[in-house]
Amino acid sequence: MPSFLHTADWQIGRQYGRFASDDAVALAEARFSCVERIAALASEWQVDAVLVAGDVFDAQTVSDRIIRRLFNALQAYAGPWLLLPGNHDAALVESVWSRAVRLQAVPDNVHLLLRPEVHRFPAAGFAVLPAPLTQRQTNRDLTDWFDSADTPAALLRIGLAHGSVQGILAADIDSPNPIAAGRAEQARLDYLALGDWHGLKQVDARTWYSGTPEQERFKANGAGQVLKVEIPGPGAAVQVSAHEVGGYQWQQWQRDIQLASDIDQCIADLDALPDTSVLDLALRGTTDLSGLQRLQQALSVAAGRFRSLACHWGELTLAPSAEDLVSLQADGYLAEVVEQLQQRQAGPDAEVAREALMILATLMRDHAPAGSKTCN
Repeated sequence: MPSFLHTADWQIGRQYGRFASDDAVALAEARFSCVERIAALASEWQVDAVLVAGDVFDAQTVSDRIIRRLFNALQAYAGPWLLLPGNHDAALVESVWSRAVRLQAVPDNVHLLLRPEVHRFPAAGFAVLPAPLTQRQTNRDLTDWFDSADTPAALLRIGLAHGSVQGILAADIDSPNPIAAGRAEQARLDYLALGDWHGLKQVDARTWYSGTPEQERFKANGAGQVLKVEIPGPGAAVQVSAHEVGGYQWQQWQRDIQLASDIDQCIADLDALPDTSVLDLALRGTTDLSGLQRLQQALSVAAGRFRSLACHWGELTLAPSAEDLVSLQADGYLAEVVEQLQQRQAGPDAEVAREALMILATLMRDHAPAGSKTCN
């Protein structure tokens, strides 16, 4: 049975400027490693081709070294790689693709689908109809030509496109690079492999977005996978299965803290995450000094274990308990300062006030007379 791997939106050369430099480098490297895993799967499963539905590169300006590294990453699979230009790497007159050809970096088994023309693979039993973008944005449906394209009846008709299927986005959003809903049926396609949508999405029985194989956003949209597509023959039902290939798992959490048990649960959740996590955590609510210290300790441990951890404390208020104040021996002027800082946590300087209160509490605890400290 003919089978394929469908993937898209590799965006090789992507930069991660909002992350710390070591995390940014690791996340960029992960995209090469992910392609290598796709190549290994393609070889292991002996698929007939790997379909890459656009945005192989993140930009036209990636370095020659990145171009060479990308094509080196394909080496584990000797079958056909079918690479389609997307909006990030459109087939301009002078493009990342023309540079790759000039560098002689493109292996013989890699097919650059730079023009809208049928590519036949009779020995493997399929023909490919590509809709390459030749500019970053267009308001014309580049898959129109699929309907009238002639292919041998014995070959599967596989479409490859990069853009937005009409009717999926909200009605008031005018999306560029449109693709007609129902194109697979209109063009008698056995399968239409799409890119541009970074999450996994089925459009109809024969049309899928594979999503980016290496997650790069805090969205629970099925990213981080590759699709295995099996088609018994022309006109037969398509069998599609998703397989994890991503190296990092991106998660965005919001945790409400009111009770000690909320902190216990947050710490347990952190402990359960894999080391390959990229976590964005927002904390809100109220905690006392001992609770805040527990959170800080747990997050410090997690930050050393995860690929990246960003914690937002802005909506978490520090409210020292009566026991905290007794243990800190906060009275007189210090008690007034503590009270003022507590009140300021409700204003525009909340984060500064909370940090100041934490620093003051720590200093007071560290300089308390012997025997006055409590164990937490």
